[in-house]
Amino acid sequence: MSEISAIGGPAAAPRRPGITNIARRRRSERVLQGLGLGAILLAFAMLATLVGSLIITGYPAFTQTHLRIDFPVTEARVKSDKPEAGNYRALMQDAMVAALPDADPAAARKLAAMLSNSAQFALRDRVVADPALIGQVVTMTVPVADPYDQLAKGLVRRDTPEAERRLTDAEIAAFDRLAAEGRVSRPLNTALLSNADSRFPEIAGLKGALIGSFYALMTCFVISFPLAIGAAIYLEEFAPKNRLSDIIEININNLAAVPSVVFGLLALAVFLGWFGMPRSAPFVGGLTLALMTLPTIIIATRASLKAVPPSIREAAMGLGASRQQVVFGHVLPLAMPGILTGTIIGLAQALGETAPLLLIGMNAFITAAPATPFDSATALPTQIFIWADSPERGFVSRTSAAILVLLCFLMAMNALAIFLRSKFERKW
Repeated sequence: MSEISAIGGPAAAPRRPGITNIARRRRSERVLQGLGLGAILLAFAMLATLVGSLIITGYPAFTQTHLRIDFPVTEARVKSDKPEAGNYRALMQDAMVAALPDADPAAARKLAAMLSNSAQFALRDRVVADPALIGQVVTMTVPVADPYDQLAKGLVRRDTPEAERRLTDAEIAAFDRLAAEGRVSRPLNTALLSNADSRFPEIAGLKGALIGSFYALMTCFVISFPLAIGAAIYLEEFAPKNRLSDIIEININNLAAVPSVVFGLLALAVFLGWFGMPRSAPFVGGLTLALMTLPTIIIATRASLKAVPPSIREAAMGLGASRQQVVFGHVLPLAMPGILTGTIIGLAQALGETAPLLLIGMNAFITAAPATPFDSATALPTQIFIWADSPERGFVSRTSAAILVLLCFLMAMNALAIFLRSKFERKW
């Protein structure tokens, strides 16, 4: 016989609070997963926006507008006995007059500004190398000046009023005429990597910054890698566990979080102030980056040494090996993949540092690549800083292009770290 409630109806089913709580937890879990997925999508969207904006702004710098033009190298302009002292600027004007025969000669001479300032030096070097060219017509393909390069790339709007453009209607018409004759081309801008810095955007390049960064990173690696590994091995394997070692460990962890500008101030005071080292030198930059990278490599090395199972040490010592033989013969080789990974990541971080290098003067205007680590130079981050601060419009695209080059190097170094970790890492 079924149960009857107090008011005459059937008894209500007993409540099961556990089911309600489970449903609430599952709903909360779905909300949390949705928030996490949304955060990931937002991060990827922001990253795509950043990289996309750099590509859109920087891709014009990977091509350069060139003009093929005939230079009449006459004896009146260049003497055969002193070809290096010739009037090559006048030769540029003569070439424009010959290229635009229908134009007024005075106006055509002014159009010599269409050619990059480097054209006269390239012509001079060619004539000096071969004086037999005097009296002949030399055909060369040279970069155009930045305003005409911007025009060819569509960055100068033709419908803008003439008073608000860098080029007049006559200058645009002359350039269009030469382009119609097939004299204008836009090849790959190899000068971006093969030239050093210049105040002319059309010939400015990253060669000096690339070599300066290479010297600085090599100095940083040579100094920080052995010191960091030695310090980490001592602290992890040999140092007694007492109050002093605890203080040292805490200070190392704190140094890893110190802003990089502090290391720049330290280098400015010690390396330049006390020791009198050369300003703007990659060697000094490498010493500064080594100070900054040391804590990171020490922490990564200690973590790699801790990851080696104690059974490896115990088995080696059980066979009669000394503590030194255990560490250098068994523990260190097994920990080396993690050590190399941490070192590469630390060097990648050092490659992108700007503030400490600015403080030691590696933002000077250097028009030649350094021959040694002790010559004045810039680095990739400081070169980006210099170009970003330039008022010339042509440096806008080159700044974004330099950032893309730096990102490629950083991604390559991180990819190398991931490869080494996946190839040599052991699972215990």
